[in-house]
Amino acid sequence: MIFKSAETSFIFEEVKLTQSLLLRGEMEQKGVQLDRETFSCSICLDLLKDPVALPCGHNYCMECIKVHWDGQDGTGVYSCPQCRQDFIPRPVLDKNTMLAALVEELKKTGLQAAPADHCYAGPEDVACDVCTGRKLKAVKSCLFCLASYCEKHLQPHYDVAPLKKHKLVNPSKKLQENICSLHDEVMKMFCRTDRQIICYLCSVDEHKDHDTVSAAAERTERQRELEGSRGNVQQKIQDRQKDVKLLQQEVEDINQSAEKTLEGNEKLFTQLMSLLQERSRDVKQEVRSQQETQVSRVKELQEKLEQEIAELKRKDAELEQLSHTEDHNEFLHNYPSVSALSEPTDSSSIHIRPLTYFQDVTAAVSEVRDKLQQVLDEEWKKISVSVNEVDILLSQPGPKTRAGFLRYSQEITLDPNTAYRKMLLSDGNRKVTVMDQNQSYSDHPDRFIGWCQVLSRESLTGRCYFEVERRGRGRVLVAVAYKNINRTGIWMESVFGCNNKSWSLNCYNNRFSYDNIQTPVSGPPSSRVGVYLDHSAGTLSFYSVSETMTLLHRVQTTFTQPLHAGLWMYSSGSTAEFVRV
Repeated sequence: MIFKSAETSFIFEEVKLTQSLLLRGEMEQKGVQLDRETFSCSICLDLLKDPVALPCGHNYCMECIKVHWDGQDGTGVYSCPQCRQDFIPRPVLDKNTMLAALVEELKKTGLQAAPADHCYAGPEDVACDVCTGRKLKAVKSCLFCLASYCEKHLQPHYDVAPLKKHKLVNPSKKLQENICSLHDEVMKMFCRTDRQIICYLCSVDEHKDHDTVSAAAERTERQRELEGSRGNVQQKIQDRQKDVKLLQQEVEDINQSAEKTLEGNEKLFTQLMSLLQERSRDVKQEVRSQQETQVSRVKELQEKLEQEIAELKRKDAELEQLSHTEDHNEFLHNYPSVSALSEPTDSSSIHIRPLTYFQDVTAAVSEVRDKLQQVLDEEWKKISVSVNEVDILLSQPGPKTRAGFLRYSQEITLDPNTAYRKMLLSDGNRKVTVMDQNQSYSDHPDRFIGWCQVLSRESLTGRCYFEVERRGRGRVLVAVAYKNINRTGIWMESVFGCNNKSWSLNCYNNRFSYDNIQTPVSGPPSSRVGVYLDHSAGTLSFYSVSETMTLLHRVQTTFTQPLHAGLWMYSSGSTAEFVRV
């Protein structure tokens, strides 16, 4: 019985295998492609496992369809995931043994895998021109065939000798652009005269007598140019990378310098505050000491006076008693001794200074405070300038138009304490006129004595721009100078542009001067001069200002101090004004 059962089982399996082979053979004979997609479950997208067939004819993995229907148990209606046909009641599922055997057999014999979704051509992809139905992505395009191929259909280009000579490129949608619209020929020529790609017929027709070469030859030459351009670009990349490293180092240096400076300044300010506190303690100690001394003196005098008062009161009582004596002889006898008085304290030696005492000390300390405040204000300007002059000199182009210069405009007012005595200042100290008579200026150490010159109140640092309008025929020097320029020296020591502390433009004969060196300047005549200063970069530029800005002269140097605008004038009646822009 056992033998018969085993024999029967063997025969059944052989029949199933034969059926599978026959089915496969029949399908192969009919040219049916057996791919993975045909024998895949539409739920898990994998090969069928324990396949079952629904009444509608669609096949699924037994476990997949069970799980799917378990989710529909609450409705009582069970549907096919593909065709949506409903089943009531829930169908009983039996394994499709023949389909399962066929899947297993095809696994062994090499089932062709269906392409994954990402292998199919999308709207943005180049599709294979040979594929039918759903097209696969092309892997190469042939410039000779003017067609694109997927990996399978490209294979002949690797196997067939004539096709091996074809030029294969990355997939391109522009293959048809290589076809001449006039002659329907592949364009393999290049016309250098018209700078366009053409076909051979174009080269002997429309482009006859033009400078034509093969597209390959033109490509070779342009390729060399491209390599040269790439070399330049790569060199610039290297240069910029070096610049980036330099800037990174600059950032580190700036941070280190700032931290070191702050640390040092913190110690200096701490020392300064300690010094002030020490002086405060000294003043307090001296005041307390003097307070004790003077109070002791006053109390000593006070006790002496109180003793005198007691003595005087005793004497007054004796005199009163004597005055009541009735015996004349006794009165006369005692009067000389009773009337004699001891030497009193001289009251004229006591001088009271009402409400003064230590107020003079407070006034003295207040004066010290004011002087210290003045020193701090003056020195703070230097500190602020030193801080603001910390500037990495990046290659930034200067302004090109007057509107660009006006972004840096600075209002200039002249300092009356520096003006030569024949210079009359007006219009808010922005305008100066040379007079015949001296003006009523007081003596001041900043005043120019030997030459008709004046400096601005404002110091110039960073980037700034100002304009000077001159009137009259007299010579005018528009200048910038350090504040410590000599006020009373001989020509080269004090005149703007004749020393190493000033720079000037001679608006009379168009000459620029610095350190007594005269440089001719060319440019259109104009009554208005613009001056642009980039203090940190060390550039000073003079412009003729009219409808356009014309550069007259530019200085490149290193400025070590803040600058001040200045004017040197000569002729009586001539004027110059710092324009409010």
